[in-house]
Amino acid sequence: MRILVVNVNTTAAITEAIGEQAAGAASPGTEIVALTPAFGAESVEGNYESYLAAIAVMETVRAYPEPFDAIIQAGYGEHGREGLQELFDVPVVDITEAAASTAQFLGRTYSVVTSLDRTVPLIEERLHVGGLSARCASVRASGMAVLDLERDPDAAVEAIAEQAARAVEDDRAEVICLGCGGMSGLAERVVERTGVPVVDGVTAAVTIAESLVRLGLSTSKVRTYAAPRPKRVLNWPPKLG
Repeated sequence: MRILVVNVNTTAAITEAIGEQAAGAASPGTEIVALTPAFGAESVEGNYESYLAAIAVMETVRAYPEPFDAIIQAGYGEHGREGLQELFDVPVVDITEAAASTAQFLGRTYSVVTSLDRTVPLIEERLHVGGLSARCASVRASGMAVLDLERDPDAAVEAIAEQAARAVEDDRAEVICLGCGGMSGLAERVVERTGVPVVDGVTAAVTIAESLVRLGLSTSKVRTYAAPRPKRVLNWPPKLG
């Protein structure tokens, strides 16, 4: 089985970290292919960058030349999952929904700890669209930008762990979801701080994608995610400048 894990930003170091986390969660015989979009922002922290990332991820997967069995969109709260489901027959798993759905097996309520405060509404919206908001106790911002995870990992981990602890104490969360693809690998340290289960979206998405493939299941094409209708698309890809 081959699973494509697509970073939503263009920072190769984050793609590498996501790929390593995904490979560590994969079963024997599962090949993880981590992809970086050819265009887009170095980090995704707002609506404009998120919509740009959605196009970049779709085009990156469309350009991949080999067969694959599932796609993981490795961006927390980002747009584009629905477009991927229209374009491809294989299962498409978004790490936002993978983390939240997994958390609901582990406790009555969960909280998400993410990067900047401006990304909180995007995550809240994606949870609502996915039907996963009812048991979400809170979405908390650590105040650390995505790239701070690379530049100052110790400070980033401390900020994330602090907000996770506050979610458990103040918001009564029973499970914590790490709300950024770049947070892969931090779960153990947050568990030590909070004493509750901590779900990494990349790990959860790999497990779910593998299960769907093994069950022989894929995306329904009868209505919402039917393939795009054949038509002319003008000036695509766009010539900029």
